[in-house]
Parts: sequence; structure tokens; C-alpha cells
Amino acid sequence: MEPLGTVTILMIICISCLVFLAVRSRTPENAKQLPPGPPPLPIVGNALQVKTNNLAQVLQEFSEKYGSVFTMYFGAERVVVLHGYDAVKEALIDRGDEFAARGPLPIADDINKGLVPGIVFSNGEVWKELRRFALTTLRNFGMGKKSIEERIQEEAQFLLEKLQDTQEKPLDPTYPLSCALSNVICAIVFGKRYDYNDKKFLSIMSLMNENFQIFSSSWGQLYNLFPSLMKRIPGPHHKVLKNNLATREFVLEEVEEHKATLDPSSPRDFIDCFLMKMDQEKGNSASHFTIENLAISTVDLFAAGTETTSTTLRYGLMTLLKYPEIQEKVHEEIDRVIGRSRSPCMADRGEMPYTDAVIHEIQRFISLIPLSLPHAVLKDTPFRQYVIPKGTTIYPILTSVLHDSKEFPNPKEFDPGHFLHKDGTFRKSDYFMPFSAGKRICVGEGLARMEIFLFLTTILQNFTLKSIIDPKDIDITPVLSSIGNCPRPYQLCIVPR
Repeated sequence: MEPLGTVTILMIICISCLVFLAVRSRTPENAKQLPPGPPPLPIVGNALQVKTNNLAQVLQEFSEKYGSVFTMYFGAERVVVLHGYDAVKEALIDRGDEFAARGPLPIADDINKGLVPGIVFSNGEVWKELRRFALTTLRNFGMGKKSIEERIQEEAQFLLEKLQDTQEKPLDPTYPLSCALSNVICAIVFGKRYDYNDKKFLSIMSLMNENFQIFSSSWGQLYNLFPSLMKRIPGPHHKVLKNNLATREFVLEEVEEHKATLDPSSPRDFIDCFLMKMDQEKGNSASHFTIENLAISTVDLFAAGTETTSTTLRYGLMTLLKYPEIQEKVHEEIDRVIGRSRSPCMADRGEMPYTDAVIHEIQRFISLIPLSLPHAVLKDTPFRQYVIPKGTTIYPILTSVLHDSKEFPNPKEFDPGHFLHKDGTFRKSDYFMPFSAGKRICVGEGLARMEIFLFLTTILQNFTLKSIIDPKDIDITPVLSSIGNCPRPYQLCIVPR
């Protein structure tokens, strides 16, 4: 090694040590009571120990060394990780109020920079009011009631027509499923559905799918670790803001149309209800019901109601291709309970324990949002034998609950038996947390559960799914794993039964 190179390396080491000592000297006193964790490096924290393509696996390995509650540094950001059912339940459910705050997620925070944060990323009173309003409005428009069930059944028939048109030729199911799931939330939010060939609608579906892919990629993870640096580095992560702005423009166009046709005596959808609430509070300067919050809250519902559930179904169909014997058992139960002459309904679910177990196992196995979205503590918070300092980001690792080997033997294997008793009846589990838990549980959980059951059973009532490759060669591990788990691209043939 050249002498100059040696001197340079020594200087870097010395400077790093000085920075480390300087940071350590400014560490709050209560940080000494932090949970243990891997020693961080100056500036980069534990980033060099993190696999950006499978962060959940790295956290699993750290939990084996440091326990179910441990501290890491994502760059300069201090993070406390909760690993395993007991720790996650204690924080999110038993002490839900203390851990209800939303923590920072740089890639999402930069999307909303300078804007109100909407439902998903807001905190305090604005979050409570918007969430309460969204839940009430969704409920009033039929979430969990027969009216929305009928909407899903109707949309399922449109999807069947689209699948029938493939004439058994290989199909990538991404966009048919995205359009179908999106049309359900569109009916609630916009008061209408879109044709599957609508170019503008397909463009928005593509943008939301691309954003989920980027969020779940190494680029998205690196952005969350080093936001200041990644802003200056070219890459696909810069598309996220542009894509989100296009989606927001799409929503704002709908808002303007609603303004022009609003009838307060007969609200049609979420946007109408929000506009009416804005009018009621127009004299309140502190009101959270503003046009900006309407736009972002609608984007939150529109995006969440489209991408997560459609990805779950896409992953589910892929899994059934992998295991045709499981698909055959679902077919048998559908034929026995529902038959072929009527559409599936939610009342059927209680009579279909095997199908219900398959759906639960799909959600458990894929662990769609493996780390959950970040939480935070807003004050110094004693937790077990530690003290978590104010402002610390909290990651409750949902995969550690969904893949708990004590609750689910062989958790890395797809097995509907995880949700069945020996006598074949359905087995409930407190460890089933694909929608998170506690105060921040997904607003659309009830809607998503209904959609997954009705769409999946309707598809399998009418079609057999055929793989274009040997089922043994299908890889059902995620192609991307970070904020979300994304299935590998695939094609299938839809064969009428």
C-alpha cells in the first residue's frame, strides 16, 4: 500500500473516532438506558450491517443476539426494534397510546414535504380527526355491510369478463387485479368505477405499482437510511415524488368535478362528505378539513385501497399455482358450499374453513409489510427494563409475529394447516397481524378482508389457474423485500371450469 494511502486511511479512522466521541458526548443521559444493540459507526450508524434487499432477515439475526427489544441506527436516526409477538403486542396493543405516533419515513416524508400529511403519516389531533372521519364515512358507505359487498360482487363480474377474454392465453395478472381492487375503493371515494381499458386509469395504476416497487427496493431502503445523500444521487427513487404528484393531480380533478355537482342532501362518496365537512367548518381557522387534507387523505385511501390488496391477491394466485393440490381443495369446498349458480358472499366464509385458512396463510406467509410502518414515542418512555428517549423511531417487526415458529410450525413453508384445527375447523390466532395492530391498525382492514375473500373465491369458482412452467420451479420468495414484499413477475393461464 502506498504511504499516502495509509495516511489517508488513518486520518479517516481518526476523524471517524472524533465524530463518534463528539456524538456520544451529546447523547442524552437517558440514552444510556437504551436497549442493547449492534455498535454503530459514526454517521452511517449500522447501515453497513444491513442488507437493503432483506432487512427483516438482518433484524431476525440481531434479535437472536440482542433480544426482542434492541437499538439500531439507520444512518443518524435512532431506532428501537420490537421483535416477536410479546414485544409487539405489549407496545401496540397493551400500551397503544404511548406507541401510537407515526415515526419518520424519509421517502414518504419527502413526498409530503411542505404539505399536510393526510391520514397515514399524520400525528396528534389531525390524525385522530381524519382517521375518525375516514372510518365513519367508509362505514356509512358500506364497509363491512351488504352494500359494499354488492359492489365487490359486481366488480368481481367485470374481472371475470376480463379474465375470460384472455382465452386461456398466458396473462400477467398485475393490472386486471389492480383495476378490480381500485374500482372498489373508487366507488367509495369517487362514486364511480373506471373501465379496465381506460388509459388514464391504467396510467395511475402503473404509477402506484411502480412506487410500491421502488419503496420495496434497495433504492427505497437506501433513501430511508441516507435521505440527504440519496437526494443528490440519480436513480429510480426520484420517480416516487413525480408519480405521487401525478396521482394527486388525478384526485384533484375528481375533487373539482365533485365541487361542481355536489348535492348536500345526497352525498355520493367520501369526497362529497369531506367537502360538506369543510363547509360546516369554514368559520374555524384551526380546522383540519381543508382542500389540502382532502387531496392527500383521498390519495392515502386510493393508493392503500389499490396496491396492498391487489398485491396480496397477485401473490395469492402465484402461491396457488405453486401448490395445485391446495387449489383443488379450495375448488372442492367452493363447489360444495357455494356451487356454480350464484356469486360467493361473505356469509359463505363461516362455512368454508379450508378456504379461509388458505387466505389467512397467504397473508401470513407473504407478510406484505414486513417491518410495519414506523411508529414513534413522543416522550421518554419506560419499556421493560429500558427507557426509550423521546423522538425515537419504533419498528414493530410484523414478520417476526407472522413467522413465529412456536405459533406456526415451519413458518417459512406455506401451509394452510397453520389456521386449521385437527378436526378441520378454522383456527384463529392472535399472531395474525398483517394489518398491524392497535391504534394504527389499517383503516381499511375490514374492506380488504372482504375483497380478498370475495375476489379469490369468485375467480376460483369459475376458473382453474394453470402455470406456464413446472409448479416446482415457481419461486414464491419475494423479489423485493424492504418496506413491502413484492412477488416475482409471473404469468398464468386462466382456464374456465
